[in-house]
Amino acid sequence: MLNKGLESLAEGEKPLLHSDQGWHYRIKSYQSALADRGLVQSMSRKGNCLDNAVMENFFGHLKEEMYYRRDYRNVEELENAVNEYITYWNQKRIKLSLGGLSPVEYRTEHQKAG
Repeated sequence: MLNKGLESLAEGEKPLLHSDQGWHYRIKSYQSALADRGLVQSMSRKGNCLDNAVMENFFGHLKEEMYYRRDYRNVEELENAVNEYITYWNQKRIKLSLGGLSPVEYRTEHQKAG
């Protein structure tokens, strides 16, 4: 999945990759793949979920609203469901704190105003 994500980056695009300190983010091959592309890796402090509160919140919702409610026949079906949920989360889900807009709509409106 990391390779697929790296391949989707546009020329010169170098996002910051933030994660917790899970073993899969600390293995040499993962860190080397990021370093080879010139990407910066950021990790939360050990045992401190507040460092990554936004992602902890997202994954809590994803598990509760999508994962725990269904059985997936294979990894491809699960991957498709995750991709659909991410699209919903960013583009369709409205938030009262954003004036009833989705996160993408809110960002687009504020980019126009800026």
